[in-house]
Amino acid sequence: MPSEPLTVLDDFYVRTIGEIPLKEILYCVPETSIAIAAQIMRKEMSSCLFVGRDKTHIHGVITDITLRDNVLAQGVSPERPIAEIMDKTLVSIPKDAFVYEALLLMFRTKTRYLLVSEAGKYIGVTSRNKILTIQSQSPFVFIQSVKLALDKDELKVKWKQVPGIVDQLIQRGVRAEIINQIISTIADTIALRVIEQVVKERGKPPATFVFFVLGSEGRKEQTLKTDQDNAIIYEDKANEQRALVRDYFLGFAKEVSDRLHDIGFNYCKGGYMASNPKWTHSLSHWKRNYAAWFQESSTETVMSYGTFFDCRPIYGDFTLLNDLKAFMDGQLQYPLERFYYNMAQNALQYDTQLTWLRNIRTFKVDKEQVFDIKKAMTPMVDAIRLYALANRIFETNTGKRLKFLTERGVFTTIASDELYQAYYYLMGLRLEKQAATVIKENKTPVNYIKINTLTKVQVVTIREIFKVIRDLQLKVKIQFTKTF
Repeated sequence: MPSEPLTVLDDFYVRTIGEIPLKEILYCVPETSIAIAAQIMRKEMSSCLFVGRDKTHIHGVITDITLRDNVLAQGVSPERPIAEIMDKTLVSIPKDAFVYEALLLMFRTKTRYLLVSEAGKYIGVTSRNKILTIQSQSPFVFIQSVKLALDKDELKVKWKQVPGIVDQLIQRGVRAEIINQIISTIADTIALRVIEQVVKERGKPPATFVFFVLGSEGRKEQTLKTDQDNAIIYEDKANEQRALVRDYFLGFAKEVSDRLHDIGFNYCKGGYMASNPKWTHSLSHWKRNYAAWFQESSTETVMSYGTFFDCRPIYGDFTLLNDLKAFMDGQLQYPLERFYYNMAQNALQYDTQLTWLRNIRTFKVDKEQVFDIKKAMTPMVDAIRLYALANRIFETNTGKRLKFLTERGVFTTIASDELYQAYYYLMGLRLEKQAATVIKENKTPVNYIKINTLTKVQVVTIREIFKVIRDLQLKVKIQFTKTF
């Protein structure tokens, strides 16, 4: 029987940027006046103009919004060179990247135009609107609608629609890692809207800062059962300003956290939130935190180090977090032996959930036999993070970390494939059950899987996955604790 043709939705997840029409890069040299640049844009009917010596050496970009905000609103003379008002932040993606990856990148970076590269050279440009028009049936149209939400109540309605989107994606066979990224991008977009609204209400912050996320959100592995994991770094200020700056950001963080909670992102039970005074600090204070955690290297401090290693910026001055990561990179070049020993002990604290008879270990919840799928996946997250730390790989996503580790020879291709398939099989099952809990049972999603809802094939597969996890833990034990 011939297979069914791909639908627009199916095609969206296998199509690459190179397979869609790209627009030629329109550019002008940096000395071009603002007036001439605007005339070029009008003539070419383009809302985007890059600035550079040629198409392979681009230094910046201007858009119709740039002209409005940086020229008209500021009263800048149209005779000034375009280089003075251009946006120096360029966002690019290789032509072999998937279309969905391009859209996620544009939503995360808040850019409307994306340079496309091949072999290190720019070959064209695409826009968010262009892709959304082509892929009008995709969930990314929904993300665009989230960006336009006006207030907290509207964002709450949007978040309640996500389980339905996840269920549709699962039914279409979309891979779990893609669904993770979509959920994470929706969560990012909601958080960004909340932050923007709070900044607007409170006025300009007294210092530059970055709002960053941790945990599953930091790894872009968010599911439907989620809570808040975030923190703030702000720039160092003179002594007389420190109290004022700190008070502002603690009040700001509390307002953001409260609104996110009302929308549906629960407060973190462990207190890993920017509203907690422990996790909102100046850059120098954060460096002292990491230095202390690293030097002490107890089982408690390495847990904090690991938690904040899975971090990713979503709003503000990203260079602040980059500076902190550069500091971490310097630390990891000269690690203390006990640092990795204690990190390994944390990674080994969860048993593979197999009984002596090789059955799935269960417990009762509401008189039902269940197992905790999040706890089942945690050993893989922790172990792969440990290897990323040991190899100074700052990618946060578990699947991508595994890819880089394999390229460096830490894992064989066979072992890597087993781990990748194991991890995302469990993730897919987790997402499927959570979506079903919300849609079919009208209940809050959980991480418990009822054994009686699994097929025999699923049970056998899970048992085999637990064996793969056991082998991974043995590798960690031998390499980092010198015991077996």
